[in-house]
Amino acid sequence: MKRISLIQLPRGKKAKVVEILGGSALQNRMMGMGIYPGKEIIKQSHFVLKGPVTIKTGRSLVALGHGMAVKVIVEIE
Repeated sequence: MKRISLIQLPRGKKAKVVEILGGSALQNRMMGMGIYPGKEIIKQSHFVLKGPVTIKTGRSLVALGHGMAVKVIVEIE
């Protein structure tokens, strides 16, 4: 299995969150949005030039800024 940043994940692909690179404040914020290690997500869209990334987690759509999305490490099969 391959580990990549959420930014590198192709649109429409499913992946599992394995790590969030950041302090406890960022990890708590992500947890509040339903993004935590072990959670499966699907990347919906990614705007070019460091724009936001939209993902589906459970039944919710979540938009993350480029800086936050870079710190989410996912595992693809």
